[in-house]
Amino acid sequence: MATPHGNFRKGEPNDPLRCAIFISGSGSGMHALLEHQKQKKECKHRTVVVISNNPEAGGIEIAKKLAIPVEVIELPQMEDKRERRLNHESNIDAVLRKFDVELIILSGYMRLLSAEFVNKWEMKIVNIHPSLLPKFPGAHAHRDVLAAGSKVSGCTVHFVDSGMDTGKIIAQRKVPVFSDDTIETLSSRIKVEEHILYPSVIDDLAN
Repeated sequence: MATPHGNFRKGEPNDPLRCAIFISGSGSGMHALLEHQKQKKECKHRTVVVISNNPEAGGIEIAKKLAIPVEVIELPQMEDKRERRLNHESNIDAVLRKFDVELIILSGYMRLLSAEFVNKWEMKIVNIHPSLLPKFPGAHAHRDVLAAGSKVSGCTVHFVDSGMDTGKIIAQRKVPVFSDDTIETLSSRIKVEEHILYPSVIDDLAN
């Protein structure tokens, strides 16, 4: 079994890096990555499982149509919040090991991972965030960018640590912010760049 510790194994077309994508919503970023893996000649990474905490996530059907195994792992019904979180992550960890996952890709996953989980998978979890980190971390990046009057925004792929969008930055792409932008228009412009950047970064990691 692959271990989540240490350096990345270099992927090969006949033995690609085994990835899990975590989603909570529509799965548009996941879809872009899955299409990239399908269409890229001699791709050195592949998605072996999609994991969602939300049984209503639109991305589930997309993954199923592309014949990717999906595991829905909801929060267990427990009163103690910490125990509930650790139990949930233990269930996730069991699925990751069942599928022999080597890299975790967060794509619109709306739960913060505990320090215990992140430490287990240190430097094996990547996330994409819709701002130019370290500026505008958190769940409302577009709103915060517009409120600050910034002239430029973008997206950042970074390794995940136990902080809020504080992990080591891997790559970024910039977009202009226009005076008449709304959260929706800025979001859609940045999504275009996200769907280019994330597959490219995963290519680099697999190499």
